[in-house]
Amino acid sequence: MARRVNLLLLLFAAALAGCKANPPGALETKVMTGAKHAVFVRNKKEKNPVPNTSDNIAAGKEAFGHYCVACHGLDGQNTGVPFAARMYPSVPMLTSADVQRYSDGQLSGWIDYGIGPSGMPGSKGILSDDEIWSMVLYIRHLPPAGSLGEPEMYTH
Repeated sequence: MARRVNLLLLLFAAALAGCKANPPGALETKVMTGAKHAVFVRNKKEKNPVPNTSDNIAAGKEAFGHYCVACHGLDGQNTGVPFAARMYPSVPMLTSADVQRYSDGQLSGWIDYGIGPSGMPGSKGILSDDEIWSMVLYIRHLPPAGSLGEPEMYTH
């Protein structure tokens, strides 16, 4: 309990110190990343009920292709997404160590509820639980950057 109180006080101080619109520094990034992994992102202990099979990964790729490519690209690494680096915060590459360190349950929670105020919408009521869990499998098995090309919506 004392650890959480100290963490919240540290986060409050960081928030007060970071009221300008500059990218976060190394300390702020480390504090917030740690807080996200430990406190703020729900479903940490939830396990993926969808078996890790090639058919389920393909189903996840299909769902990802309908719901996520506009921001994350076909490969989950922002390939061909013209605004990915210009958003604040920028759209993360889903192969990054920071994203891959989240549990399956946490990734599922992000897909289901979104990430405010980042611009990532939640899919609650749009995607089924099986689609979400299959997308988590796909995120764990993303192809090499650029290997799938650019989303068609950005090639015209």
